Amino acid sequence: MQAITCLELKISGQAVDETRFSHLAESLQTLGTSIETDYDSQQETHIAWFALDDAMGLEEQRARLAAGALLSGATPEHVQITLLGDDWETAWQKYWKAMPVGEKLWVRPSFCDAPTDGRMDIVLDPGMAFGTGTHPTTFLCLQAIERYCLQHPPESVLDMGAGSGLLAITAGKLGAKDIHAIDYDPISVEASAVNANINAVSLTSALGDTPPQRSFELVVANILSGPLLGMAETLTPCVGKHLILSGLLEKQVPLNIRTYEALGLTHIATHIMDDWAVVEYKKLEK
Repeated sequence: MQAITCLELKISGQAVDETRFSHLAESLQTLGTSIETDYDSQQETHIAWFALDDAMGLEEQRARLAAGALLSGATPEHVQITLLGDDWETAWQKYWKAMPVGEKLWVRPSFCDAPTDGRMDIVLDPGMAFGTGTHPTTFLCLQAIERYCLQHPPESVLDMGAGSGLLAITAGKLGAKDIHAIDYDPISVEASAVNANINAVSLTSALGDTPPQRSFELVVANILSGPLLGMAETLTPCVGKHLILSGLLEKQVPLNIRTYEALGLTHIATHIMDDWAVVEYKKLEK
């Protein structure tokens, strides 16, 4: 019999958007989050995992998660709370398949086959670190990174809020140098380093929640609208030439553009996928 290690909370994406779910998960001290997408209906389900609290009864913990879900706007039929065994850290594997991205990329977990059509193979096992490439924001970022790197591989890259390290690793596979992946979550820092090693990409994976005080040719941040606005004044000085931002809903784009252009960057492109957006800026040479 497997040992029970955590509680899993699932909420339908129809009931709660990603921003509200992220706030809920963080407030309840999640171990990690993920998004499950039904490949037939394209319906999303938000997932978070929570450690069992020895000082609190199991039913009390269930009630706490359920109350949080209802307060976030979900209705009972859209909420599922499950006890998981000691295989919970690999539960995400059954939902993730290999996929082509952009002109040349092929993103896959290690348990899926390598490409047979000459695409660039990027192998990723995120574990509990966010970032498998299946979410529209990550997919859009990968496309934007490919477009930039195919024109001119950058001499330096910053991936702020790197998660599994997918964006930084992709830049490296496309020829980028001096790559730095930064995340506030130790699990993500470890995942970035492990995945970089799998892909034979050299990068620095570091723990932190503020941008470093130096310039990078290409800066990428796939986080959420609020944090992107909050770090605008510290992230903008890092931009040597090009900035790619995502984690934004289409309706949040105008405020993002006003904020970053007020700090001296020039908006050059916005791309939309399923109501999500990636926004690109450049720094004009003086």
